[in-house]
Amino acid sequence: MARALVERGARPVLAGRSRDKLARLADALGGLETHIADVAHPASIRAAIGHGDVLISTVGPFLQWGNAAVEAAIDAGANYLDSTGEPAFIRKVFEHYGPQARLRSSALMTAYGFDWVPGNLAATLALTRAGTAATRVEIAYLLNGTSAESGGAEASAAAAIIAPSFAFRQGRLVTERTAARARRVADASGKSRWILSAGGTEHLTLPEQFPHLRDIEVGLGLYGASSAVVPYVSAVLNAGMRIPAVAGGIRRAMARKANGSSGGPSDEARAAGSTSVIARAWSDKDELLQTTILTGVDGFSFTANFLAWASIQAAGGIIGTGALGPVQAFGVDALEEGVRQSGITRADRRSDQSLIASAI
Repeated sequence: MARALVERGARPVLAGRSRDKLARLADALGGLETHIADVAHPASIRAAIGHGDVLISTVGPFLQWGNAAVEAAIDAGANYLDSTGEPAFIRKVFEHYGPQARLRSSALMTAYGFDWVPGNLAATLALTRAGTAATRVEIAYLLNGTSAESGGAEASAAAAIIAPSFAFRQGRLVTERTAARARRVADASGKSRWILSAGGTEHLTLPEQFPHLRDIEVGLGLYGASSAVVPYVSAVLNAGMRIPAVAGGIRRAMARKANGSSGGPSDEARAAGSTSVIARAWSDKDELLQTTILTGVDGFSFTANFLAWASIQAAGGIIGTGALGPVQAFGVDALEEGVRQSGITRADRRSDQSLIASAI
């Protein structure tokens, strides 16, 4: 994240708990300013930011540690971005913190990484071309090659699967668990892939853009064929979370799993990975109307690059306050350019009919 900002000509202030680690990173990036901040002491975050500043949070899991940064940004009247993919935290930002931020002229841009920016763009492009005949959209996030997880990403994934998620069904937002459904979709080459249902920001942002939508499906392809059993695991874990004695054991087990991994993927691991995001717009008669396919770099690289791009844009001023999806914050044309600069582009600019044929 810090390197991506510096590569784009920015001079970010680095904030974190370890003075030594901050100093090493700051020196490696050309002598940046640093600030000691710890989410366990919210005042230390508030002291680092002022009105109109841009605060980027990469803490995780966000459900456990993310509130302090959002609250500090709102209090300061600053613009806030984060790298979360956790549905429960995303919903809290939109529904709880969004109205507060609007009153303080603060813009909250949550989940501004691979989870869930490319799907917002792909779905917007497909639905715009499909017109009002489209009542359903399906968005699939597919990972290709290898790209190791970080400890923070594993902790966030563990937090997400035991916390309530959501989906847009029959014209309204409903609560459901993460990975409630597993299904197969065709990837960009036509190969069948497994995806698991997830609470992406698309459920919260697309209905405002496209009022004729009735159903939104967001799926993440992580586990290959083993995805078929994940909904059952999710059901058992979520049932266990309703029993206090069992819930404590589940939380401890998830914490141990997350703490067993440290650091992020190496440059080599990231280079070996790639991603594709496919949005398909359907009519109420199950007719496939439009398809948009985006492909590009691995999710970690995209997240760092896009957060850098978006934060620089935000520093110049955001039109709008409160919780904003990526299209609402930047507009579709600027967003497509930002996504392109961050390493993910339209995979196929042939005719719409050819796009549809390649995806069936």
